[in-house]
Amino acid sequence: MIAQRIFLCFLFAAAAAMLLHGPAARGDDLAMSQVLVAKRQLLDPFYRQTVVLVRPIGNDQHIGLILNRPTKMTLGQLFPEHGPSQKVPDPVYVGGPNSSSVLFALVQSKSSPGGKSLRLLPDLYIAFEGDTVDRIIETDPAHARFLAGLVTWQPGELRDELKRGAWFVMDADPSIVLRKQTDGMWEELVRRAELRANAI
Repeated sequence: MIAQRIFLCFLFAAAAAMLLHGPAARGDDLAMSQVLVAKRQLLDPFYRQTVVLVRPIGNDQHIGLILNRPTKMTLGQLFPEHGPSQKVPDPVYVGGPNSSSVLFALVQSKSSPGGKSLRLLPDLYIAFEGDTVDRIIETDPAHARFLAGLVTWQPGELRDELKRGAWFVMDADPSIVLRKQTDGMWEELVRRAELRANAI
């Protein structure tokens, strides 16, 4: 748990530094939040056929959340003694391999949900802090998705993956990011990306 707290504090500090200083003027696809769609040739068992919301946090580092990996578990099953969790019918999602025992909340909100939260898109935040996630479960779960873990890229890693042709990069459309039914999401988006690539 201590290691997880240190990791999350480091992650949030990096993100906060970026917000204070702003992203470098890069003029490429990695300077803002984007959606990554795994190409058919990406066979890594964890990332195969995934759709990932990714955001830069400075120094060419990135964090991301897998959007289309629902588990068979609900919050009520994970936290049987927590009454508000019993009222959330949606599954918990696998957000990524890093800090996989930590629960994050992807929240649709006009303002920050508070705590250690980071804006991903206009009206969309990720909440890192346990107390904030608990409050979202208790007060506004209908406008949130709950995910275990997240994806992190160290400096240059994502850029290298793109050079190797692992991902398609698409605009971060809120209608994709917040879609309730994720079955078929990857198939739809990879076909769309392939058609666009073939038309260029």
